Amino acid sequence: MAKKVIFERISIDPKICHGQTCIKGTRIPVHQILHMLANGDTIEELLEEYPSVTREDILACIEYAAELAEEEVIPDKVIA
Repeated sequence: MAKKVIFERISIDPKICHGQTCIKGTRIPVHQILHMLANGDTIEELLEEYPSVTREDILACIEYAAELAEEEVIPDKVIA
């Protein structure tokens, strides 16, 4: 999924959910979707729970998290 597609489906607006990253057009934070997936919910269950969300929205949330995980972080000290 290209970055353009991610940002067609993901928004960051300081006036919505205190600036948390959300699925565009909703007040559903990306982190909520990711936590639910991490806790074992399926995409199909999320689609039932959130009828306004599409499969592509959920995949964009996952892709957004993957993009963040690729960011290079240089720590001040190494934690073993």
